[in-house]
Amino acid sequence: MRVLVTGGAGYIGSVVVEELVRGGQHVVVYDNLSKGHAAAVVPGATLVRCDLRDRETLRATLRAQRIEAVVHMAADSLVGESVQRPDIYYENNVGAGLVLLAAMAECGVQRLVFSSTAAVYGDPVKQPIEEHDPTVPSNPYGETKLAFERALPWYERAFGLRAACLRYFNAAGASERCGEDHDPETHLIPLVLQAAAGQRPALTIYGDDYPTPDGTCIRDYIHVIDLAQAHVLALGAISERSCTYNLGCGGAGYSVRQVIEAARQVTGREIPLRIGPRRAGDPAVLVASSARIQRELGWRPQLGALEVIVASAWQWMKKFPEGYRRSATTT
Repeated sequence: MRVLVTGGAGYIGSVVVEELVRGGQHVVVYDNLSKGHAAAVVPGATLVRCDLRDRETLRATLRAQRIEAVVHMAADSLVGESVQRPDIYYENNVGAGLVLLAAMAECGVQRLVFSSTAAVYGDPVKQPIEEHDPTVPSNPYGETKLAFERALPWYERAFGLRAACLRYFNAAGASERCGEDHDPETHLIPLVLQAAAGQRPALTIYGDDYPTPDGTCIRDYIHVIDLAQAHVLALGAISERSCTYNLGCGGAGYSVRQVIEAARQVTGREIPLRIGPRRAGDPAVLVASSARIQRELGWRPQLGALEVIVASAWQWMKKFPEGYRRSATTT
């Protein structure tokens, strides 16, 4: 299959591209590199550096590369920033997405895998969260992702588009080649490991008085390779019908303090801690039910143990101590 991956130079996107290339697909990465890294694009994939809102280049790429399916991962994804700048989030996550859908319709591309988010659920009514639970986003990031999801059935009716919406919970870990290199970094596991490595003075725990066993928030962590493999399965499934799936490891999830302890065990280092106030909008527990994708597509997380996830991120950080700014051959 000839696949266009928007945002394919980013953290999750680069690992999705890895898995697609490994599976023998012809992959074109379409990324403006505002947050992604050209060095993250694996050999065997073609990089087109351009913004989705460049309609002419997008259409030309779809035609010239004879694209048959799109994995749409390009988006802004910081919750706090989305509250401060909802205009940017609507422009990039909805407006640019609609440009993509128009180009796909014009060029006859009828398969789409969409990178959505657990943020579409807002403050969930129960745990674990299932796909049919209410979607009531509590911030513009979740709202814009849901807005794009809601457009897809109308494009299916009008243009025959079939889509798989994959609602991520907490992606973490790394492949041997691709890992997290964000500026600023906001994800817990790389922040913990940066504190362990001495790259930051301490890790701040935002709230230790939640109604959980150790007082800290509980989240559902999924290894980025398991997440990427779900995209490969979804590409095959949408040849017949549209679908929506949660992606998490399920179970009881892991608390912030459990992540910190796993990092201590993996690194063998102490991790300086600070306790800060709760952040607005942080639910005590967010855990997915991934029963639907397991039942319908046979997907099973293979790297779900917290220690495995943390160890892979730590190995990548040691190999790339300055992220993609420094080649692994010089470390």
